[in-house]
Amino acid sequence: MKLSLVPKDHDYFRLFAEQAANLDAAAQLLVRFMNDGDRPSIAAAILEHEHVGDKIVHDIVRRLNKSFITPIDREDIYDLVATADEVLDNIEEVAGLMTIYRVGEATGYARRQAEVIAKATPILRECMDNLEKPKGLDERIIAINSLENDGDRIEREAIASLFDGDTKCTDIIKWKDIYETLESAIDECEHVANVIESIVLKHN
Repeated sequence: MKLSLVPKDHDYFRLFAEQAANLDAAAQLLVRFMNDGDRPSIAAAILEHEHVGDKIVHDIVRRLNKSFITPIDREDIYDLVATADEVLDNIEEVAGLMTIYRVGEATGYARRQAEVIAKATPILRECMDNLEKPKGLDERIIAINSLENDGDRIEREAIASLFDGDTKCTDIIKWKDIYETLESAIDECEHVANVIESIVLKHN
């Protein structure tokens, strides 16, 4: 990756790593949220990660506005952090929807979708941790693409299942909303991977 760096440029990569770690922590909490009885405290913890994520994005954007030279293209930096933040926003929204809708126990499909997200975010974290000196990112991006395909399949099965039996109309609406928000988080994981791939290709 042909990047001309001065010491302050490392702050961008440090902030990318912080954002990725924060996102991954929230994704792992989402799996616990789906399986744990203490949902309110876990939802509060996820919300706190969402606030931390917003602060990191704000810090990066503020730094962009003050920087004349950046280690990678400005638009790529913004796309990367904004898209990663979308994943986190969707994770927090899922916890919020399940709390507001009072849906009770999570379905197997919702658990599986959450697990896909929780498998994707550590890979994204590896990518963002190593963005300054990328090695082996191709395999990681392929892995994210494969997980997104898994997510698509699970969402289709989940929504189809809502119409198989005598599910109440209100429950159909609630779970469809939840499944689609989970799928949005998975889609945004792939979007982050695509942005990373574009950055690497530009600077190789």
